[in-house]
Amino acid sequence: MKKNNSFAEGPDGLVYTARLPLSSTTLNWLADLIRDHLKKIGSRWRTLSAGKIAGIMLRCDQRPGDLAGGNGVHRTTVSRWVREVVGLLAARAPRLDRALKKIARSGGGVVLLDGSLIRTRRRTGTENRKNYSGKDKCHGLLVIALTDDKGRLVWVSAVRPGRTSEITACRHDRLTAHLRAAGLGAVADLGFVGLNNGGPDEDPAVITGYKAARNRPLTRGQKLSNKALAAVRAPVEHGFAHLKNWRVLGKVRTDPRWATALVRALLVLTNREVSR
Repeated sequence: MKKNNSFAEGPDGLVYTARLPLSSTTLNWLADLIRDHLKKIGSRWRTLSAGKIAGIMLRCDQRPGDLAGGNGVHRTTVSRWVREVVGLLAARAPRLDRALKKIARSGGGVVLLDGSLIRTRRRTGTENRKNYSGKDKCHGLLVIALTDDKGRLVWVSAVRPGRTSEITACRHDRLTAHLRAAGLGAVADLGFVGLNNGGPDEDPAVITGYKAARNRPLTRGQKLSNKALAAVRAPVEHGFAHLKNWRVLGKVRTDPRWATALVRALLVLTNREVSR
Protein backbone atom coordinates (compact mmCIF):
# COMPACT_ATOMS: atom_id res chain seq x y z
CA MET A 1 0.00 0.00 0.00
CA LYS A 2 1.42 3.35 -1.05
CA LYS A 3 1.42 6.21 1.46
CA ASN A 4 0.19 9.66 0.43
CA ASN A 5 2.21 12.30 2.28
CA SER A 6 1.12 15.31 0.21
CA PHE A 7 -0.41 18.37 1.87
CA ALA A 8 -4.20 18.43 1.95
CA GLU A 9 -4.43 22.15 1.14
CA GLY A 10 -2.28 22.04 -2.00
CA PRO A 11 0.37 24.54 -3.07
CA ASP A 12 -1.85 27.61 -2.72
CA GLY A 13 -2.89 27.04 0.89
CA LEU A 14 -6.21 26.22 2.47
CA VAL A 15 -9.02 28.71 1.76
CA TYR A 16 -12.02 28.94 4.08
CA THR A 17 -15.21 30.99 4.10
CA ALA A 18 -16.35 33.25 6.92
CA ARG A 19 -19.54 35.09 7.81
CA LEU A 20 -19.46 38.87 7.47
CA PRO A 21 -20.50 40.86 10.55
CA LEU A 22 -22.96 43.06 8.58
CA SER A 23 -26.06 42.62 6.45
CA SER A 24 -26.10 42.36 2.67
CA THR A 25 -27.75 45.81 2.50
CA THR A 26 -24.75 47.47 4.14
CA LEU A 27 -22.36 45.43 2.00
CA ASN A 28 -24.11 46.53 -1.20
CA TRP A 29 -24.07 50.16 -0.03
CA LEU A 30 -20.33 49.95 0.62
CA ALA A 31 -19.76 48.34 -2.79
CA ASP A 32 -21.66 51.19 -4.47
CA LEU A 33 -19.54 53.70 -2.57
CA ILE A 34 -16.38 52.02 -3.84
CA ARG A 35 -17.70 51.96 -7.43
CA ASP A 36 -18.45 55.68 -7.32
CA HIS A 37 -14.96 56.35 -5.96
CA LEU A 38 -13.30 54.28 -8.69
CA LYS A 39 -15.30 56.11 -11.34
CA LYS A 40 -14.34 59.47 -9.82
CA ILE A 41 -10.58 58.76 -9.82
CA GLY A 42 -10.71 57.08 -13.24
CA SER A 43 -9.69 53.61 -12.09
CA ARG A 44 -11.31 51.49 -14.80
CA TRP A 45 -9.98 48.09 -13.75
CA ARG A 46 -8.95 46.26 -10.60
CA THR A 47 -8.13 42.66 -9.87
CA LEU A 48 -11.27 42.16 -7.79
CA SER A 49 -14.74 43.64 -8.08
CA ALA A 50 -16.02 46.39 -5.79
CA GLY A 51 -18.18 43.88 -3.92
CA LYS A 52 -15.21 41.65 -3.10
CA ILE A 53 -13.12 44.66 -2.07
CA ALA A 54 -15.94 45.66 0.30
CA GLY A 55 -15.96 42.13 1.72
CA ILE A 56 -12.20 42.29 2.30
CA MET A 57 -12.55 45.58 4.16
CA LEU A 58 -15.24 44.11 6.43
CA ARG A 59 -12.88 41.25 7.26
CA CYS A 60 -9.91 43.52 7.97
CA ASP A 61 -9.56 41.93 11.41
CA GLN A 62 -7.85 39.05 9.61
CA ARG A 63 -4.18 39.15 8.63
CA PRO A 64 -3.58 40.88 5.26
CA GLY A 65 -1.52 37.89 4.12
CA ASP A 66 -4.43 35.51 4.73
CA LEU A 67 -6.88 37.77 2.90
CA ALA A 68 -4.45 38.17 0.03
CA GLY A 69 -3.88 34.44 -0.35
CA GLY A 70 -7.59 33.70 -0.32
CA ASN A 71 -8.29 36.23 -3.08
CA GLY A 72 -5.22 35.77 -5.29
CA VAL A 73 -3.72 39.24 -4.75
CA HIS A 74 -0.63 40.59 -3.03
CA ARG A 75 -0.58 41.48 0.66
CA THR A 76 0.35 45.13 0.02
CA THR A 77 -2.59 45.41 -2.37
CA VAL A 78 -4.99 44.27 0.34
CA SER A 79 -3.51 46.77 2.82
CA ARG A 80 -3.83 49.58 0.27
CA TRP A 81 -7.46 48.68 -0.46
CA VAL A 82 -8.35 48.57 3.22
CA ARG A 83 -6.82 51.98 3.90
CA GLU A 84 -8.53 53.41 0.83
CA VAL A 85 -11.99 52.19 1.88
CA VAL A 86 -11.43 53.22 5.50
CA GLY A 87 -10.59 56.73 4.28
CA LEU A 88 -13.78 56.84 2.19
CA LEU A 89 -15.92 55.85 5.16
CA ALA A 90 -14.13 58.12 7.64
CA ALA A 91 -14.78 61.11 5.37
CA ARG A 92 -18.53 60.46 5.75
CA ALA A 93 -18.41 60.56 9.56
CA PRO A 94 -20.42 63.50 11.00
CA ARG A 95 -18.65 66.58 12.30
CA LEU A 96 -19.31 67.73 15.84
CA ASP A 97 -21.13 70.98 15.04
CA ARG A 98 -23.31 69.38 12.36
CA ALA A 99 -24.20 66.42 14.55
CA LEU A 100 -25.29 68.69 17.41
CA LYS A 101 -27.32 70.96 15.13
CA LYS A 102 -29.08 67.93 13.66
CA ILE A 103 -30.14 66.79 17.15
CA ALA A 104 -31.31 70.31 18.02
CA ARG A 105 -33.41 70.54 14.84
CA SER A 106 -35.06 67.20 15.63
CA GLY A 107 -36.20 68.51 19.01
CA GLY A 108 -33.57 66.90 21.22
CA GLY A 109 -32.44 68.66 24.36
CA VAL A 110 -29.53 66.60 25.68
CA VAL A 111 -26.83 64.26 24.43
CA LEU A 112 -24.96 61.55 26.32
CA LEU A 113 -21.21 61.94 26.72
CA ASP A 114 -18.71 59.23 27.56
CA GLY A 115 -15.14 58.15 26.89
CA SER A 116 -13.64 54.72 26.38
CA LEU A 117 -10.18 53.22 26.06
CA ILE A 118 -9.37 51.07 23.04
CA ARG A 119 -6.78 48.59 24.22
CA THR A 120 -3.69 48.21 22.05
CA ARG A 121 -0.84 45.77 22.02
CA ARG A 122 1.91 46.81 24.38
CA ARG A 123 5.23 47.83 22.88
CA THR A 124 8.52 48.52 24.61
CA GLY A 125 10.38 51.81 24.61
CA THR A 126 9.77 55.35 25.77
CA GLU A 127 7.59 56.14 22.73
CA ASN A 128 4.82 53.91 24.07
CA ARG A 129 4.71 55.34 27.60
CA LYS A 130 2.18 57.99 26.57
CA ASN A 131 -0.25 55.23 25.60
CA TYR A 132 -0.40 53.79 29.12
CA SER A 133 -3.62 54.65 30.97
CA GLY A 134 -3.18 54.92 34.72
CA LYS A 135 -6.95 54.74 35.15
CA ASP A 136 -7.41 51.45 33.27
CA LYS A 137 -3.92 50.06 34.05
CA CYS A 138 -3.25 49.08 30.44
CA HIS A 139 -1.99 50.47 27.12
CA GLY A 140 -4.57 51.94 24.79
CA LEU A 141 -6.00 54.89 22.90
CA LEU A 142 -8.74 57.18 24.24
CA VAL A 143 -11.85 58.08 22.23
CA ILE A 144 -14.71 60.38 23.26
CA ALA A 145 -18.21 59.78 21.87
CA LEU A 146 -21.62 61.42 21.91
CA THR A 147 -24.94 59.61 21.57
CA ASP A 148 -28.52 60.78 21.52
CA ASP A 149 -30.94 59.94 24.33
CA LYS A 150 -31.61 56.53 22.72
CA GLY A 151 -27.96 55.50 22.59
CA ARG A 152 -27.34 56.02 18.86
CA LEU A 153 -23.82 57.22 18.17
CA VAL A 154 -23.72 60.66 16.59
CA TRP A 155 -20.04 61.66 16.88
CA VAL A 156 -16.64 60.31 17.89
CA SER A 157 -13.56 62.37 18.60
CA ALA A 158 -10.06 61.97 17.30
CA VAL A 159 -8.22 59.12 18.99
CA ARG A 160 -5.62 60.24 21.52
CA PRO A 161 -2.94 58.49 23.61
CA GLY A 162 -4.23 56.53 26.59
CA ARG A 163 -2.68 58.77 29.24
CA THR A 164 -4.88 61.68 28.05
CA SER A 165 -7.70 62.44 30.47
CA GLU A 166 -11.28 62.66 29.26
CA ILE A 167 -11.59 66.29 30.34
CA THR A 168 -8.43 67.25 28.44
CA ALA A 169 -9.73 65.58 25.27
CA CYS A 170 -13.07 67.40 25.55
CA ARG A 171 -11.39 70.75 26.10
CA HIS A 172 -9.16 70.17 23.10
CA ASP A 173 -12.29 69.67 20.96
CA ARG A 174 -14.02 72.70 22.56
CA LEU A 175 -16.97 70.48 23.37
CA THR A 176 -18.71 72.82 25.81
CA ALA A 177 -18.57 75.71 23.33
CA HIS A 178 -20.16 73.56 20.63
CA LEU A 179 -22.88 72.40 23.04
CA ARG A 180 -23.77 75.97 24.04
CA ALA A 181 -23.78 77.08 20.40
CA ALA A 182 -26.29 74.34 19.56
CA GLY A 183 -28.36 74.99 22.68
CA LEU A 184 -27.87 71.47 24.04
CA GLY A 185 -26.68 69.91 27.26
CA ALA A 186 -24.71 66.74 27.89
CA VAL A 187 -25.10 64.12 30.59
CA ALA A 188 -21.82 62.49 31.66
CA ASP A 189 -20.33 60.39 34.45
CA LEU A 190 -18.06 61.48 37.30
CA GLY A 191 -15.00 61.40 35.05
CA PHE A 192 -16.15 64.71 33.52
CA VAL A 193 -16.58 66.64 36.78
CA GLY A 194 -15.01 70.07 36.31
CA LEU A 195 -15.46 70.22 32.54
CA ASN A 196 -17.82 73.21 32.67
CA ASN A 197 -15.90 76.44 32.10
CA GLY A 198 -18.78 78.92 31.93
CA GLY A 199 -19.61 81.75 34.28
CA PRO A 200 -21.55 81.37 37.52
CA ASP A 201 -24.75 82.68 35.90
CA GLU A 202 -24.62 80.33 32.89
CA ASP A 203 -26.40 77.01 32.77
CA PRO A 204 -23.98 74.05 32.86
CA ALA A 205 -23.29 72.54 29.45
CA VAL A 206 -22.27 69.19 30.99
CA ILE A 207 -24.35 67.66 33.79
CA THR A 208 -22.51 65.24 36.08
CA GLY A 209 -23.20 63.59 39.39
CA TYR A 210 -21.76 64.30 42.81
CA LYS A 211 -18.36 62.99 43.81
CA ALA A 212 -17.74 62.00 47.41
CA ALA A 213 -14.68 63.15 49.32
CA ARG A 214 -12.80 61.46 52.14
CA ASN A 215 -14.22 63.78 54.80
CA ARG A 216 -17.45 64.62 52.98
CA PRO A 217 -19.70 61.64 52.24
CA LEU A 218 -22.65 61.96 49.92
CA THR A 219 -26.04 62.85 51.29
CA ARG A 220 -29.13 60.79 50.55
CA GLY A 221 -30.33 63.35 48.01
CA GLN A 222 -26.98 63.31 46.20
CA LYS A 223 -27.04 59.53 46.04
CA LEU A 224 -30.51 59.58 44.54
CA SER A 225 -29.37 62.19 42.03
CA ASN A 226 -26.41 60.04 40.99
CA LYS A 227 -28.70 57.04 40.61
CA ALA A 228 -31.10 59.00 38.39
CA LEU A 229 -28.26 60.29 36.21
CA ALA A 230 -26.86 56.77 35.87
CA ALA A 231 -30.23 55.57 34.57
CA VAL A 232 -30.38 58.46 32.07
CA ARG A 233 -26.90 57.84 30.68
CA ALA A 234 -27.25 54.06 30.46
CA PRO A 235 -27.96 54.13 26.66
CA VAL A 236 -24.50 55.54 25.96
CA GLU A 237 -23.02 52.24 27.11
CA HIS A 238 -25.11 50.44 24.50
CA GLY A 239 -23.80 52.82 21.83
CA PHE A 240 -20.21 52.03 22.76
CA ALA A 241 -21.05 48.33 22.83
CA HIS A 242 -22.20 48.46 19.19
CA LEU A 243 -18.92 50.12 18.24
CA LYS A 244 -16.72 47.75 20.24
CA ASN A 245 -18.36 44.70 18.68
CA TRP A 246 -15.89 45.12 15.84
CA ARG A 247 -13.07 42.69 16.53
CA VAL A 248 -10.61 44.75 14.53
CA LEU A 249 -10.50 47.26 17.40
CA GLY A 250 -8.78 44.58 19.48
CA LYS A 251 -5.89 44.58 17.00
CA VAL A 252 -5.32 48.31 16.69
CA ARG A 253 -1.72 49.44 16.87
CA THR A 254 -0.54 52.63 18.54
CA ASP A 255 -0.92 54.94 15.52
CA PRO A 256 -3.55 57.54 16.54
CA ARG A 257 -4.03 58.82 12.99
CA TRP A 258 -4.90 55.39 11.59
CA ALA A 259 -6.99 54.53 14.65
CA THR A 260 -9.00 57.76 14.23
CA ALA A 261 -9.84 56.95 10.62
CA LEU A 262 -10.72 53.36 11.54
CA VAL A 263 -13.02 54.32 14.43
CA ARG A 264 -14.84 56.91 12.34
CA ALA A 265 -15.25 54.41 9.49
CA LEU A 266 -16.71 51.87 11.91
CA LEU A 267 -19.03 54.58 13.24
CA VAL A 268 -20.49 55.07 9.74
CA LEU A 269 -20.97 51.33 9.26
CA THR A 270 -22.45 50.87 12.72
CA ASN A 271 -24.99 53.66 12.22
CA ARG A 272 -26.10 52.23 8.89
CA GLU A 273 -26.46 48.78 10.38
CA VAL A 274 -28.33 49.91 13.50
CA SER A 275 -30.71 52.27 11.67
CA ARG A 276 -31.63 49.96 8.77
